[in-house]
Amino acid sequence: MTNSFADFKKAKMIMVIGSNMTEAHPVAATFVKDAALAGAELIVIDPRRTDLVDFARMHVQIKVGSDVALINGVMNVLINEDLYDKNYVSTCTVGFEEVKKKAMEYPPERAAEICGVSADTIRDLARRLASVKPAMLMYTLGITEHICGVNNVMSCANLQMLLGNVGFECGGVNPLRGQNNVQGACDMGALPNVFPGYQRVDNETAREKFKAAWKVKSLPEKPGLMMPTMMEGLTTGKIKAFYVFGENLANTEPDIHHVEHCLQSAEFLVCQDIFQTETTRFAHVILPSSAWSENDGTFTSSERRVNRVRTASVAPGEAKPNWWIFKEIAKRMGHDWKSDSAREIWDNEITVLAPSMAGIKYTRIENDGIQWPAPTEDHPGTCTLHKDGCFTCGQGVFKAIDWIPPAEVPDKEYPMVLSTGRRLYHYHTRTQTGRSQGINDLLPEETADISAADALEKGIVDGEKISVKSRRGEVLVKARVTRQVPKGLVWMAFHFREACANWLTNPVYDPVTQTAEYKACAVRIDKVN
Repeated sequence: MTNSFADFKKAKMIMVIGSNMTEAHPVAATFVKDAALAGAELIVIDPRRTDLVDFARMHVQIKVGSDVALINGVMNVLINEDLYDKNYVSTCTVGFEEVKKKAMEYPPERAAEICGVSADTIRDLARRLASVKPAMLMYTLGITEHICGVNNVMSCANLQMLLGNVGFECGGVNPLRGQNNVQGACDMGALPNVFPGYQRVDNETAREKFKAAWKVKSLPEKPGLMMPTMMEGLTTGKIKAFYVFGENLANTEPDIHHVEHCLQSAEFLVCQDIFQTETTRFAHVILPSSAWSENDGTFTSSERRVNRVRTASVAPGEAKPNWWIFKEIAKRMGHDWKSDSAREIWDNEITVLAPSMAGIKYTRIENDGIQWPAPTEDHPGTCTLHKDGCFTCGQGVFKAIDWIPPAEVPDKEYPMVLSTGRRLYHYHTRTQTGRSQGINDLLPEETADISAADALEKGIVDGEKISVKSRRGEVLVKARVTRQVPKGLVWMAFHFREACANWLTNPVYDPVTQTAEYKACAVRIDKVN
């Protein structure tokens, strides 16, 4: 996030696009609802009528996968009606002429045809966004989980720069991370192209620094493999060993049949987790790790805030902290890592090697934590990135982007779109929440959410079992007839194994991030005789 959660309640306008906040991020959604109740203008852009729409002044119910076309259409109006921030664009950004040229290819009428909303709606949206400054933009996986996820994110940035909203309190581009401490994992280098602190592996200076710190003779000069390539490598024999740390891939990856084939093909599979899962069934070795409440250390939230986590209970049996497990493995490989606690790792390694976190010592995060970048120990932390339009790289870079459809669109055989997400009561693949009887009572099984129009057309009654089928698989699941879903759309989650949406989802990926297109594939629904 460029901004902070504290901004949410103070914002005068909030645009939420591709985010079912009330279920996926209920605490953050509370701040947004508070802002709306206090008078902020809330705009929700989503194919579904999520619960947040009840608090919104405007709901733009676009078709799945049409975000770029919508934003290009909005920018067309902003430019043609002279509603954009010309001073900000001229002094704080580069590349405007290219974006302007592209936006001119998306008049509201063309954008409307792609998005499934009216041209007047697009004009109204643009004028509303230009009427309040600054305005906040928030998004979640509804933007990123597409084959054009990077383009979707860049389009959000284009829009906010065009409006002059980046670099100011209650403005910016604010992604809500999909899981607990995803931000922290990325910060620590759990990405194939960077070392801790987002220092690129193809930067020679960074490599030399980490070689010296880690006492190794060499480090890779090119980014490593991403998930899809690794999974395929298991089937070809290119990847011999696979280490799965805190992930239940056999439920979370698209096209489960293929995922299980990949895992079965591994010559040596290690799983490190707090419980046995669908993925550990394929493991040759399972390493029992302690849970978040059994660890001492740090989490980093979506707003870049490094927070302290303290041990609330003792880990059961042989479960150990994750850092301890990694250290013991390294020891058996001939490395003697000096740090002997989460605190020592943070203070003696992370803050020494990652300049953006150099000032975030343990003694400073006992209370409310600190937001990076905080380069020195007297730095208060950074609440707002790119302050006053002064971007890290000098100027904000516009990028002209074309709309592309999802990889798989409805046809005669599979005439509906399946989109997936999360429900309020369960978390991810239920590795934790599935062991809570009270939560299971609240949500005991999955449903396929469909519109009343589609239910009527198919003769489906709310609560009856139906078949949802794609080119990759079929699940039998109860129908939930709801006003939240428009005609032609089926919506499901991936919490429950038997009716997991990922038996159906399409294993196609964004070419840059290799994020799967969980939000769009073609399916058909039928009554079960």
